[in-house]
Amino acid sequence: MWLLIVPFLILSVLFSYLPLFGWVYAFFDYKPPIPLEQSEFVGLQWFEMMVQNPAQLKAIGQVLINTFAMSGLNILTSFLPLIFAIMLNEIRAKWFKNLIQTLTTLPNFISWVLVYAVAFAMFSSTGMFNELLQNLHLITEPIKFLDSDSHTWLKMLLWNLWKGVGWGSILYLAGISGIDQELYEAAQVDGANRFQQILHVTVPQLLPTYFVLLMLSVSNFLNNGMDQYYVFQNAFNMQHIQVLDLYVYNIGMGQSSLSLATAISMLKSLVSVGLLLLVNWLSKRTRGESIV
Repeated sequence: MWLLIVPFLILSVLFSYLPLFGWVYAFFDYKPPIPLEQSEFVGLQWFEMMVQNPAQLKAIGQVLINTFAMSGLNILTSFLPLIFAIMLNEIRAKWFKNLIQTLTTLPNFISWVLVYAVAFAMFSSTGMFNELLQNLHLITEPIKFLDSDSHTWLKMLLWNLWKGVGWGSILYLAGISGIDQELYEAAQVDGANRFQQILHVTVPQLLPTYFVLLMLSVSNFLNNGMDQYYVFQNAFNMQHIQVLDLYVYNIGMGQSSLSLATAISMLKSLVSVGLLLLVNWLSKRTRGESIV
């Protein structure tokens, strides 16, 4: 049985642990295409710059605020896939249920580049939405949905929910299908209506799955991803859309400071591991269960 997991262990080492060798760039003044062995060893210079340079410290502070805000909003809305799965499970018309599930799951397979193309076609200054409002004489000037810094966090949250709620509900639908039907039958015998069955049977049975996913979300608190924010960033919303992953990319590729970008990414990974251990400890103390 152990031999069956060997290929997956090898892939994990190759793609998750071997790349950690790249952390060595954080201790050199690396300037491509000069080989690393010919680069100057600077020790902790880049780490010191992050805390001693006022401009760099201010920029990182704003990036962290954006990161915490985006991740916090995602965690606060993490219950929506659970509710959506329960509502979807209550649909009796099978064809309609399959249609809704298909339509809400498809956005997950659309790249963020295509999502932005759709957003631009609909919400740009010359997009369909502004054209419609102007034709109806509801507005005289186009509303700047994309090239504006107002409500940036909320916009990114809504796009993320549109893309991920349907996909996130699949795990809960699988959990619902595994609930013992005798529990529902016992609830019916006790006189529970459909809503009470959901409240006292379905929700408690799904909570363990929800808490595991919640812990994983907290451990990835600093890992917002980059694709979504990269395609939606522009000169107008840069202050509030730049999360940590995007900031690392802009520093490394945009400003050609790969060593500083590696140092920032290194600290982010260490903090993420610390958050995972903290949440795991809190779960073990409060629920008696953990994932590590």
